[in-house]
Amino acid sequence: MASPGSGFWSFGSEDGSGDPENPGTARAWCQVAQKFTGGIGNKLCALLYGDSEKPAESGGSVAPRAATRKVACTCDQKPCSCPKADVNYAFLNATDLLPACDGERPTLAFLQDVMNILLQYVVKSFDRSTKVIDFHYPNELLQEYNWELADQPQNLEEILTHCQTTLKYAIKTGHPRYFNQLSTGLDMVGLAADWLTSTANTNMFTYEIAPVFVLLEYVTLKKMREIIGWPGGSGDGIFSPGGAISNMYAMLIARYKMFPEVKEKGMAAVPRLIAFTSEHSHFSLKKGAAALGIGTDSVILIKCDERGKMIPSDLERRILEVKQKGFVPFLVSATAGTTVYGAFDPLLAVADICKKYKIWMHVDAAWGGGLLMSRKHKWKLSGVERANSVTWNPHKMMGVPLQCSALLVREEGLMQSCNQMHASYLFQQDKHYDLSYDTGDKALQCGRHVDVFKLWLMWRAKGTIGFEAHIDKCLELAEYLYNIIKNREGYEMVFDGKPQHTNVCFWFVPPSLRVLEDNEERMSRLSKVAPVIKARMMEYGTTMVSYQPLGDKVNFFRMVISNPAATHQDIDFLIEEIERLGQDL
Repeated sequence: MASPGSGFWSFGSEDGSGDPENPGTARAWCQVAQKFTGGIGNKLCALLYGDSEKPAESGGSVAPRAATRKVACTCDQKPCSCPKADVNYAFLNATDLLPACDGERPTLAFLQDVMNILLQYVVKSFDRSTKVIDFHYPNELLQEYNWELADQPQNLEEILTHCQTTLKYAIKTGHPRYFNQLSTGLDMVGLAADWLTSTANTNMFTYEIAPVFVLLEYVTLKKMREIIGWPGGSGDGIFSPGGAISNMYAMLIARYKMFPEVKEKGMAAVPRLIAFTSEHSHFSLKKGAAALGIGTDSVILIKCDERGKMIPSDLERRILEVKQKGFVPFLVSATAGTTVYGAFDPLLAVADICKKYKIWMHVDAAWGGGLLMSRKHKWKLSGVERANSVTWNPHKMMGVPLQCSALLVREEGLMQSCNQMHASYLFQQDKHYDLSYDTGDKALQCGRHVDVFKLWLMWRAKGTIGFEAHIDKCLELAEYLYNIIKNREGYEMVFDGKPQHTNVCFWFVPPSLRVLEDNEERMSRLSKVAPVIKARMMEYGTTMVSYQPLGDKVNFFRMVISNPAATHQDIDFLIEEIERLGQDL
């Protein structure tokens, strides 16, 4: 492998190569760092080159190799005039870093070099001339690098190389032309918050070890409940490891609300329970039913219309069928923003049915919840305020770095009574502060990551109007794409009409298939088009967009937009790239 010094200072080359002895490269690095990080960049350059060795507009000193870094000393005189010490990573191990005696200088140097790697990656992520992915097949990467774990430690020079290598082959999810998942983009304030929470390295289960973070979770969840429409933001909630777990929490609480004895006695003490969700809903509903012992056969899939929305009349029909069999309907999960079509179930009609039959109403708004921040688009979730619980993933439409998923519950105290186990070594009842801020006993987890700070800090930086502008822009880009391709030769829409969310679903039909009749042979050949184009996209590294079949519809592209860095030009590029890569099929 190349040493860290071989690529640290090369700012625009895709392979990370460059001449670290070239003062022009060093100056360019500092100029870019200052441009993108402001005061941090100035301080970083001062640290890297020494207070008297900052590169200037012209001239400037030579950047030291990463393997031998000059760092500021740690004497008591600040600023000092003593010589800077050399740090040679080839002769240092992790045991030489803090908390080692005299570990401050190598620690600062090492972390500064790690920061260099990260800053270069951040800037490259927004550079359209760089690849979205440097794709290699699994066996190629396994053979090219030694990833195996060993008994003996490696030196810090090798550790820095591993950091570089890992990011070299990572997907640039912040790249303006990465459209593959619902969660895309790279927010600078959210990134800073994530770095801070990793540095703090605390747990969310008690106020005594996470005082600020616990309060921020309280404030943020209350604000989210207000936006849903629950009076005064009343209710409860928690940040979970993802939308699938948030949905499972909803099933768990709904079951407990109807049959609290299940907590002690288990499923043997309750009748056969049935949950309902649409046939376009997320697979996590069935996964949650399996995990909770309810069983996947007890999740009834309700028919959808041609746009992917649940049909209320079919929901009511299936509820009556279940009741006639002596089973107990306990939960309806409506979807606000389905994964593939981006459809919004008719929440008001679903709420009426749930009220009529006394069934817990859950809304899986993992993908569509962000639209509540937009005055222009929040009408699509009309009726969400009548739900008993809501899943909302800010790490999707709102661009918060992964992971950030909230489960909001309308009834206060229910989540606590459902999950609490009164562990006396954590949740002592004679503490000297308000015990309601010890939130860990209402969670399934014991250890819980600090996910709230990313959202809270971004909200402070953007304001609600900033999130609104982000969401409105992404939906406008989706409409722009739809308007371009709906009548364009070679494109067929999966369903008629403008998408409700940023999901734009379409087939690209190569010239060889455009003359064929719409029959089984054409469908068979068409099903192979999207996978080939996607594979070519990844091998060229130019862009990424998802595809899938759904029901009787063969593989089609599902374009989603949640990255605020994307522009009309990136949408144009995607269309041209699909046509370039698929013309010969």
